[in-house]
Amino acid sequence: MRDVIYVGGAWADSTATATIDVINPANEQVIDRIPAGTAADADRAVAQARRAQADWEATTPEDRAAYLRAILAGLEARQDDLARIIATDLGAPYALAQKVHVGTPIAVLADVVDLLETYDFAGERCGNSVIVREPVGVVGAITPWNYPLHQVVAKVGPALAAGCTIVLKPSEVAPLAAYALADLIDEAGLPPGVFNLVAGTGPVVGEAIAAHEDVDMVSFTGSTRAGRRVAELAAASVKRVALELGGKSPNLILPDADLPLAVKVGVAKAFVNSGQTCNALTRMLVPRALYDEAVALAAKAAERYTPGDPFDEGTRLGPLASRAQLDRVRDYIEKGVEEGARLVTGGAETSLRPGYHVPPTVFADVTPSMTIAREEIFGPVLSILAYDAEDDAVRIANDTPYGLAAAVWSADRDHAVAVARRIKAGQIEINGGRFNPSAPFGGYKRSGLGRELGRYGLEEFLEVKSLQF
Repeated sequence: MRDVIYVGGAWADSTATATIDVINPANEQVIDRIPAGTAADADRAVAQARRAQADWEATTPEDRAAYLRAILAGLEARQDDLARIIATDLGAPYALAQKVHVGTPIAVLADVVDLLETYDFAGERCGNSVIVREPVGVVGAITPWNYPLHQVVAKVGPALAAGCTIVLKPSEVAPLAAYALADLIDEAGLPPGVFNLVAGTGPVVGEAIAAHEDVDMVSFTGSTRAGRRVAELAAASVKRVALELGGKSPNLILPDADLPLAVKVGVAKAFVNSGQTCNALTRMLVPRALYDEAVALAAKAAERYTPGDPFDEGTRLGPLASRAQLDRVRDYIEKGVEEGARLVTGGAETSLRPGYHVPPTVFADVTPSMTIAREEIFGPVLSILAYDAEDDAVRIANDTPYGLAAAVWSADRDHAVAVARRIKAGQIEINGGRFNPSAPFGGYKRSGLGRELGRYGLEEFLEVKSLQF
């Protein structure tokens, strides 16, 4: 049982008396228990991180790269174990867990190591000044359940590379991959206090970290509502805040696009990880003249997403992560029907029991004002909207409080790029462009502040100092 926290370079008992059940969402069975950590636990972890900061900051980039390589080697050696952990406590299909949930953080950490070997921390000249970059200090990292290893590595990797010490609070919904990563960090021999893990809930441990006077920066990934709370608490001590929040991303298909391909890929990007992805392409925008064909193609593509047990080879859609998430997604589906959207396939009910399953769901006749077109559902639910002209499509794409991601499809690549430049989002795929672990990831508007991954992700954890001569 993972009924401990990791503080000062060792596993230790929490001061909490209560525990949190970790539930397998495929069968609703309790598989582990973690501490319902306390503010006192967070204080212990922050104190250890503060004590370790000066010495860790003084290490060379080469030394930090060596530690990260050891962690990377551990990830590579335990790929199958990690995939099984994620398939069990998150419910991701095992093949997806291998390729995406484990493969992506390995690629991200490898990129951090490569970047650390070339990044110039102290060599930029600006007139009579030299610009140096130094670690921001103690970082509080608060991560979500939907990508429980990737989201941790995307913060911990660059923060360690920058010379920062860390207090991590992983999600209590799917925490076991973060615990496994802590084992690998321990095996890599990082100095005590450089990395710390405190389990618990957001309102207790997360808020204690965000508000802590000795935390220099908080990096949070999660809902926009929770992100607002983190920023509010952090403001009291004027600490740096990085927020990667929600999305309602448009998939804009132009009239000359390869419609079958654009719809097929769009459905896949909407349903990946059972729709529990912040940059999921959940709004498909289609020319009115092609609308009926697109709806039929989407329904056919959706029906191939077979729900089931994560370890069954035929499963393409695992369960949602929790009972709360199941209830949330069902409520949104029912709201879509109530507001007049046409349910093409799927719906709120499923024949699969037990488990938190929702079938792949497609709505047609969706208008931009409907709730399912405006709010982040975080489930396998796709809304298809019609548009009349390109300007109309861009207006609909931007008619959202979010701006995390988007996609544009056209036979004319230059035209697709021109349209993408008009969309207010942080990352836009052109004709199905592949994910790039070196490219900055983050959003406009209520999708957050700052960027993760690559050079931009490293620089989130660095302060800039100018020396005048």
